Parts: sequence; structure tokens; C-alpha cells
Amino acid sequence: MSRIRLYLSNDTSSCAAGTERLVEAWRKRSDVELVRTSSRGAFFLEPMVERESPEGRLAWCRVTADDLPKILAGEGGIPVSAIPFLSMQTRHTFATFGVTEPLSVEAYQAQGGLAGLRAAQAMSPPAIILELKASRLRGRGGAAFPVWKKWDVAATEEADRKYVVANADEGDAGTYCDRMIMEGDPFRLIEGMLICARAIGAGAGYIYCRQEYPAARATVQAAIRAAGEAGWLESGGKPFVIEVVSGAGSYVCGEETALLESLEGRRGVVRARPPHPAQSGLYGKPTIVSNVLTFATVPNILARGGSWHASMGTEGSRGTAVLQLGGRVRQPGLIEVPFGLTLREVLDQFGQGMADGARLKAVQVGGPLGSLFTDAQLDIPICFDAFAKAEAILGHGGIVVFDDETDMLELSRHLMAFVADESCGKCVPCRIGSLRAREILDTIQRGRATAADLSLLTELGDTMKATSLCGLGARAPYPVLSALEHFPMEFHSRLQR
Repeated sequence: MSRIRLYLSNDTSSCAAGTERLVEAWRKRSDVELVRTSSRGAFFLEPMVERESPEGRLAWCRVTADDLPKILAGEGGIPVSAIPFLSMQTRHTFATFGVTEPLSVEAYQAQGGLAGLRAAQAMSPPAIILELKASRLRGRGGAAFPVWKKWDVAATEEADRKYVVANADEGDAGTYCDRMIMEGDPFRLIEGMLICARAIGAGAGYIYCRQEYPAARATVQAAIRAAGEAGWLESGGKPFVIEVVSGAGSYVCGEETALLESLEGRRGVVRARPPHPAQSGLYGKPTIVSNVLTFATVPNILARGGSWHASMGTEGSRGTAVLQLGGRVRQPGLIEVPFGLTLREVLDQFGQGMADGARLKAVQVGGPLGSLFTDAQLDIPICFDAFAKAEAILGHGGIVVFDDETDMLELSRHLMAFVADESCGKCVPCRIGSLRAREILDTIQRGRATAADLSLLTELGDTMKATSLCGLGARAPYPVLSALEHFPMEFHSRLQR
């Protein structure tokens, strides 16, 4: 009896939506072969089950265990290519998601994996860096620094050891693309790290994984073993060792120097710069620190060429933006599109507007340190420069939508309390400023504050922005001050009469 192959995502979000219940119900069926894959990121359609057909993949959405007969009969499925949320995207880094079998080295190569690494191995290290320069790739994190410049600095530094570090401490609320890569396509991360190692002459790498990502950590560790058995782990003819290290739940360790302190076994505290990690990083040696998404973007650039990557996006933001849409929208999920779409277009085309019964109040982009946008500001292009001009950050691409029931004073207090809790304490503006700002917001909530307290809150925020040692303290006031600017009555109405 032939078995019908069904594809189900093994992603944590998919499992939380009910995929594991389907697997448990169907695992003993003799007529079904269950294949676990990466996720397409259309989480509003999960659990989603796919099977092959002469016309390509068919999908059944929001599946229950009782839907198996119609799936086996091929009834009611829709072509994956006809799902608007997916068909409107331009996926490159996430092109094979939903198809990839995370730990199959054969499947990874069959889908084009290692093409970038092979291209890099045929090039000199300076030529690799020139290709990155031509691509105009900027880091897919908070600073958005040109990737090639960091690599060039590390490559030209004289040292007996150099390191490549993947920052997988994805702590921003509403972000999960790094987790999806580690769980669904870990070889892409490894390939990007190997290309970097060849370019700068590194002999070892670390993946600093967020403590709250146990499934991602286990998958990456298994992928490293598989890559080693396949003979991939070498750089410049020498073995390249990659180790996975778990963080301790500290948000500030998402900052690259605090991450390096933690890797060295110390408390995660921000270092003063210069020197920068590319000059003196892990154990005082030249180190490239980039997030998972940045490394995962590199293989396609080497495989297709820097000019290919530079042909997409806007003048200052080349390539594709990976966005994670959540909150009070109809269709939450992962989106990959060229830079340049407006925030409104992303919400309308992919989010399909607000959830039933909800009205938009504000949108926060860039995690808990990101500014708030009102409806009147949604026509801003999604690119690094436009966001910087608006005193906002794109960060790791997290977009959280709040509805009209959101209390902006309470949200502001929550965000500032988070910073006060997570501050490393190295600098006074962040350590003391965040605590005092939280106290002022507490006082406003209790109806005991005056207009002078609001003025002090603004002054305190401006001081933190100008004098904090790292982005945690410098960015912390932005959501609070933008809430105060756009929703002043929610603060003024609670002042002492």
C-alpha cells in the first residue's frame, strides 16, 4: 500500500497552533507519511498541511484531525502559490521555508544550499568582502551598519585568533525570524558564518542563543553535527569549530559587547567603544558579531552576486526587509519584501487590516525601544534612512499593532519598567534614568503627578537619549515620549487636580 506524504511545519509557532495534535492523531496511520518542515510563516493559517499534486503543493489551512479523509482524497486544498499572503511576497532568505527539512543535508543542497560557500571558496578573502561591499548589505539589527566594513576591519587586523559570533539573542517583542531560521533552515546560518570565517580568517564560531529558544538550540546543535559529518566545517583548509551557548535571559545581551562579556563568562555589561568588536572583541581578538538574519542573508549574495542584492530596495536600504507582523491584525506572520513599501501597505496588504471589532490606535516598530506610529504616520517607507529621519528604528523588523483599547500610559509604564529591569547598570543615565522615569509614570497612574512631573519626564528622556552608553538607554525614552506626543490627554487627564 502506497503512503501519501503530508508536510507539516515543525516550527514552535506552528506547534503551538495545533500541529502537534495532528501528528499525534495521525502518526500511526499506515497510509500516511508525515514529513516535518520549516514554516511558511503564515501563522494565521496554522495548522497548515500540504501535499504534492501535479500542479504543485496544495495546502489545507486551520486543519483539525478530522480533516484527514479530505486531505488524502485531495479535496478542498488550495495551491500554495495562490495564497495571497505568500504570493505577494518577494522571498529570498525565506524562499524555501515551508519546504525545507531542517536537518537534511541532502535536501539543503538540492534546494541550492552551499552555492554561496562554494563561490566564496573560489574567491580570495578580499574578493569576498568586495562582493559584500557591492551588495550594500546593512546589518539586519538595530545599528544597520554596512556589513562589509565590519568584515574588512576584522580581516585587516593582525591576530593569532579571530571569531565569528551569531547573535541569536532575539529579545524584541514580536520578533521571531531568527528563531524560524534556526529551527527551520539552520544550515543557512552555518553557511553564512563559514563564508564570514573565510573572509576574515576566523577559526572558531559561536551561536549565542536566547535561553527561551530550547527547540532552536537543539536543532542548531544537531545541524552543526550534521554539517561536521558532511565535511563542511572548515575555513582556509583548517577545521572551523562552532559552539552553541545559551544566554541567561538578559535583554541587554542582545547588544554585541554585552553579549561578548557573557560569552567570556562574565555578567552581561556593555563595553565602552572604541575599540569595536571587529578590532578587539571576544577574548580581545577581532570578532564579527551579527544577528542570525544577517548571516542567513549572506549565502544568496555570494551565490548570485552583490549587484543582484543591490538591485532591490531603496537607495540606502538594499535587498529585502524581513518583517514580523503581530498584535491586533487579521493576519499575523512573517513577511519578506523589498525595502520601500510603506508601513500602511504592509498592514493593509499583508495584515489585511485590524482584527474583528478592533480599531487601530498605534503601531510600534522595532521592539520595546521602538517609537510609536499613529495612523497619520503610516505612509512612512520601510527603510533604515526614513526611519532614522523620523527618529525611529526598524530594528529587527518587529511590527506590533495596538488597538483603541490600549492604555498608552500603562504601555509607557510597562516599557520603561522593562528597561529599568533589564539595564546592565554600567552607565548612570540608563541605570538611574529608567528607574526615575518609571517612578514618574507610576505617580501619574496614581493621580499624584503634576505638569512639572511631565516636564521632568521629557527632560529625563532627552538626557537618556543623549548620554546613555548603548542603545538600551538611548532608545528607551522614544516609545514613552512618542506616546506623550501623540496621546497627551491620556497623561494630562490623570494629573493631580
